[in-house]
Amino acid sequence: KFRSQCQQDPTSSPLQHLLRPPIPRSESRNPPAMGLRDCLGDCWEDCKWALACLAAVVAVIIIAVMVAAYSFALQPSITVEDASLTRFALATTPATLLGYNLSLKLIVRNRNWATTMKNTEPLEAAYKFDGQQFERVQVADKGDKHGPRKTRVYHLNTGQESGYVSLGNAGVAAYKEQNKTGEFELEVAVTGEVRYTLQLKKNKLAGTCKLKLKLDSPATAAVVFEKVKCKLEKEKKDKE
Repeated sequence: KFRSQCQQDPTSSPLQHLLRPPIPRSESRNPPAMGLRDCLGDCWEDCKWALACLAAVVAVIIIAVMVAAYSFALQPSITVEDASLTRFALATTPATLLGYNLSLKLIVRNRNWATTMKNTEPLEAAYKFDGQQFERVQVADKGDKHGPRKTRVYHLNTGQESGYVSLGNAGVAAYKEQNKTGEFELEVAVTGEVRYTLQLKKNKLAGTCKLKLKLDSPATAAVVFEKVKCKLEKEKKDKE
């Protein structure tokens, strides 16, 4: 019995037991603590595909917005900010001739936030009374560029003290009727043609500004003008 208790494993000797390398305390008791680098690495592995998908969605949205911005252009806004009529009278002979002096402050705004507007034809303004054109002036040259979200101000001064234009018999009757009230109804027709950035098609512009003006003279009180927003026709598109 004593011999069985003291009997040792034949494959193991006291010397081998002493020479066996010690087991580290950290390995023998607790697992190693996770470092910051390991934590970040695990987070990156878990999140990188989600971030890649998010970046792809954002890129698609940006591309879609840019395509929409350059493919669909808004018409400009045209406004008569100020107007002054210092002369509007018929000649003595012949009575169908009209003398006038008209000043306008015309505002044109490109409402697009990405596309530049370029004139492919001159921008012009025609003055009408009783539906009859009596003057036509050029507002901007062909080739002029109008940047996105930019506003242009045009000061138009037309007429001469001794100059007259033909009005016609129908126009004379309308003039005499409106002259009784001291207020004249005029119309400014703005026309042109433009092309927008990255677009091959040309776009016709046609706007109408209806004005009611009283004669303004140094002898009378200053006439207050309320700005008029011009009404644009639906955009007409011509292929090049």
